[in-house]
Amino acid sequence: MLKIADIIKLREQRRSWQLDGKVIGFVPTMGNLHDGHLQLVREAKKSCDIVVVSIFVNPMQFGPNEDLDAYPRTMEEDCAKLEALGVDCLFTPDSEAIYARGLEQQTFVEVPGISYMICGASRPGHFRGVATIVCKLFNMVQPNHAFFGEKDFQQLQVIKAMVQDLSMNLTIHGVATVRESDGLAMSSRNGYLNEKERSIAPKLYSALLTLSEQIISGRRDFRQLVKEHTLFLNNAGFKTDYIEIRCAETLMHPSHEDTELVILAAGFLGKTRLIDNLPVSLD
Repeated sequence: MLKIADIIKLREQRRSWQLDGKVIGFVPTMGNLHDGHLQLVREAKKSCDIVVVSIFVNPMQFGPNEDLDAYPRTMEEDCAKLEALGVDCLFTPDSEAIYARGLEQQTFVEVPGISYMICGASRPGHFRGVATIVCKLFNMVQPNHAFFGEKDFQQLQVIKAMVQDLSMNLTIHGVATVRESDGLAMSSRNGYLNEKERSIAPKLYSALLTLSEQIISGRRDFRQLVKEHTLFLNNAGFKTDYIEIRCAETLMHPSHEDTELVILAAGFLGKTRLIDNLPVSLD
């Protein structure tokens, strides 16, 4: 596995792959890799000749009092996992390479509308940071395909909109959420949970499943459903941030004609913020 930190060297290697006619797949990450990340790599390897993974903990997408400094860095373990899967190249730029003029002077990318709702309302500026770093990494790696987990459903929609709006020449692939045996969506932040919090955490997915079943059975009193399941999570030990029932394509509030919905939820256990989502098809 090639390990490259320098952007110029990455572009030289990219040019070589391009001259050989290779199809390049890209998996951007912030490291501390779990099986959800590794599933993205497996999917990339199915359709691409070359797979590039990046590890960069992006300060622009962390808000005040969020866990940037505490975010786990596990580079040695991450490298071993990626090598075992046959990743071709690991790109590990540092902040000076990514934000040469500093964060305050950095040109940014912002996807209007979709970036300001749901998680964007709870974490102002978060999706600006996501769109900016993903756009920069796309420009550096220049992949043909890029792979993102559906657990971060809103992030996936933001990236798809950015790629379309900026006429980027690549295909975005969403990969199904990978879960623990008890249903908890895999996340690097799960490691922050203590034993009691970890036992409560799967109830977030349980609430989504129950809510989905009620919608499919015919209930359309969405506000009441949200109140009921917010109460359920709060009684279980969560501090619920939001539960939203939205149109899966636009993330707007659904109309009576919408048949493809998504339930999105976020909540705190202690200081740890967990998110999850579940698609609901009424077709």
